[in-house]
Amino acid sequence: MSSTSQKVSFGCGILSSMSTQTQTHDEVSAYCPVFQNTVELIGRRWSGAIIRSLLAGSVRFGEVLSRVPGLSDRLLSERLRELESAGIVTRTVIPEVPVRIEYHLTEKGRELEQIVAAIDAWGSRWGEGHEQTAPS
Repeated sequence: MSSTSQKVSFGCGILSSMSTQTQTHDEVSAYCPVFQNTVELIGRRWSGAIIRSLLAGSVRFGEVLSRVPGLSDRLLSERLRELESAGIVTRTVIPEVPVRIEYHLTEKGRELEQIVAAIDAWGSRWGEGHEQTAPS
C-alpha cells in the first residue's frame, strides 16, 4: 500500500504533511489567529444557517427568515451586517416601489460552499444521534 503526501497550506503560513494514510500534527501550530477569527465569524450563532440559506438560493430577507426556524429578524439583520462587513455577503437595493433589498454571497462567500458540505458530511457521520466509531 503506497501513501501519497501533499503539502497543505494553513492560514498562518504553516505547512503540514498530509498523507492518505496518516496525518502528522507536529507542523500544525497550536493557535492561529486567522483560523480563530474565521471560526468565530462563520461559527457565530445563526451565521452558518444564514450562509446555508443563501447558498440554497434565498436572496430576500423574508426568505432567509422563513427558511431558518427560530431566527429572529433582529438577529438576522445583525448577522447580515456582520457578513456584509466581512465581505461574505453583498446587499443590493433595487429602487422599486416598494424598495426591494436582495442579499447575495460574494465570491468569498460562495467559497464557503465546500466548507458547508464538509460540515454536513462530518455532522451526518459524527453529529448528535449519529454516534459511531471510525472505520478501522
